[in-house]
Amino acid sequence: MKRFRILKGLFTLAAACISYFALSQPPRGPFVVSPKVLPDKKVTFSYLAPLAREVKLSGGLFGASNVPMVKDSIGIWSVTVGPVRPDIYSYNFVVDGVNVMDPANEDFSPNERFKSSLFEVPGFTPTISSVRDVPHGSVNYEYYRSVEGTIGTVVVYTPPGYDNDPAKKYPVFYLISGTTDTEESFFKVAHTNFILDNLIAEGKAKPMIVVMPYGNMEARIAENKGEPKPADPIRDSPDGIVRMRRFSDDLTKNVIPFVDKTYRTVANRDSRAIGGFSRGGGQTLRTSFWNIDKFSWICAYAANLPTSELDGTYSAITSNAENTNKQLKLLWVSVGNEDFMYQDVAPFLNYLTAKKINYKSLITGGGHTWINVRSYLTETAQLLFR
Repeated sequence: MKRFRILKGLFTLAAACISYFALSQPPRGPFVVSPKVLPDKKVTFSYLAPLAREVKLSGGLFGASNVPMVKDSIGIWSVTVGPVRPDIYSYNFVVDGVNVMDPANEDFSPNERFKSSLFEVPGFTPTISSVRDVPHGSVNYEYYRSVEGTIGTVVVYTPPGYDNDPAKKYPVFYLISGTTDTEESFFKVAHTNFILDNLIAEGKAKPMIVVMPYGNMEARIAENKGEPKPADPIRDSPDGIVRMRRFSDDLTKNVIPFVDKTYRTVANRDSRAIGGFSRGGGQTLRTSFWNIDKFSWICAYAANLPTSELDGTYSAITSNAENTNKQLKLLWVSVGNEDFMYQDVAPFLNYLTAKKINYKSLITGGGHTWINVRSYLTETAQLLFR
């Protein structure tokens, strides 16, 4: 009986504690599911904001630019749009004039500035960037010693089967994101790991390691010092070139040696590729041309080099097409015809043609988007290390 009374007392105390904490917590609002992709590929977005005066959906890439949402009786604003073409898209809500992420959605675009939410509209058959029932590689976050004593970060993809054969070595593709993007962008937004998984499973791409570094050394230095991120320089300006040189030095002197030491790489130029989007594409072209002894495969997505720079800094490369063509196994340049970079990329391609420098190009529709980048990555991954 005594033991029963003790247990009864404990249950009474526990009930009292539960009641206290329940009373002390603020009431929960309604449970919101957003977004919901419907079978017909229409998409419903919802946002709980009972006190808001106006809520809009901002998703211009899928035809929903500032679309008004309607509030129900319990304060949930909703709108259904589409059907939306299968792909991965970013969006946000505009609540009384303020941009906000979707709190019901855990997927978002990593960015130095505003982090928009992400969602995928699956295809009736799986797209190349979707999760498929194939062997999957691994994605690792790594830390290394970077510029000015800072700690740098890279995201590293290893292909399916990497851990099965400790003697096998792999070529490496260094893949660089654009301005305001981070080392996670090619992973979380482009789905690089799923694209490679699927291509490798189909026999369309060679198994490779993909290394995704952070492209903004100045932001890293400021962060390590507890200082605000410095403003981004004007593209192709002297300050911009200095920053690209700093990135190039970090990649070649810190990142590549770290990767070659940590992973089973084929550590020579013929087994090393570099690619990038936007600013990352500019870093790709400059880093590879500054270090032609380290890269045989170059992939520039929505990026170019100015003619004055080509004739000056890189004259050894541009004035001897025969030698350059022997050194490079691939020089790839791609851009959308609605991309603001198209007007700069087109003269760059004309320059390469005039100089008789071999290249492959892909001009698509669309603008400066990750939708296009996924397409470019898919195409170039199938060409590398062949």
